[in-house]
This record gives sequence, C-alpha cells and structure tokens, in this order.
Amino acid sequence: MGAMPSVDTEVFAALRDILDFYFPIVWSFTLLLALFRSIKYIFNSCKNGYMLKLSTCRGDESIEVIGYGDLVKVWRRWFMLNIWLVGAFMIIAIVLTSLFTDYSGVFQWFDIYYLCGFILLSGYFSFMFLGARCKQVKIIKC
Repeated sequence: MGAMPSVDTEVFAALRDILDFYFPIVWSFTLLLALFRSIKYIFNSCKNGYMLKLSTCRGDESIEVIGYGDLVKVWRRWFMLNIWLVGAFMIIAIVLTSLFTDYSGVFQWFDIYYLCGFILLSGYFSFMFLGARCKQVKIIKC
C-alpha cells in the first residue's frame, strides 16, 4: 500500500477552490433544512407560557403531534413572510446606512453576518405575524 501523497500548494489551492465554490451552495440548502426542522420544534414545545397550535384544514380541531407533512403549507407561508421581512430590514438598513454613513453601496458593508442577523431578526418578528397570515395557526396559552 502506498502512502498518501503530500499536500503541496497546488493541491491545497485546488481544495480551497472546491470549498469556495460549494460552501455557499451547501450552506444555502442546509439553512433551508434547518428552518424547516426548527418550525416543527417550535410547534411542539411551550415557550414562556405560549404555544403555537396548528389546526386541521377544516379548522375545528387542532393537531396534537405535528409531523413534517403537516407543516409544509405553514412553512411556505412562514418562509415567504421571512423573505418579505428580511427585504424590509434590508431597505431600512440601506436607508439608515445612506443617511448616517459615507458608504455609497450595499455591498461595501453587507456580508453573510448581516444576512444571518436579518434572518434571526425576521424570524423573531415573523412569529408575531404568523397567526394573522396563516389561519391554521393560533397562539394559545399552555
């Protein structure tokens, strides 16, 4: 059996190029998967005395144990609400940046860390609006 070849600068540069290409793609898909999996946990747990309840399509009874199949329609509405909220936060950030700083463009200050912050902020506010946007979701005391 032969030994592993040594990692020289060309091999390291090729591996770095592969990582630079695939990391944003994989990160985007895993972010969507994490958001989908987290909403199931949010529906199945009680936080600070409040809980999100999901009703059936007829709306007369609630689903006790919520699975992933029950959440597809709700997740799509929640995801679109998050997209609109992130867009609104971006517009607010652009206006505030242009008023109070000397940056002339968005891409001078915007990076992945700001995007994660906007996603977290929109996720926080989206649960306040989710009951109004989706008629199957109700906030109840637990």
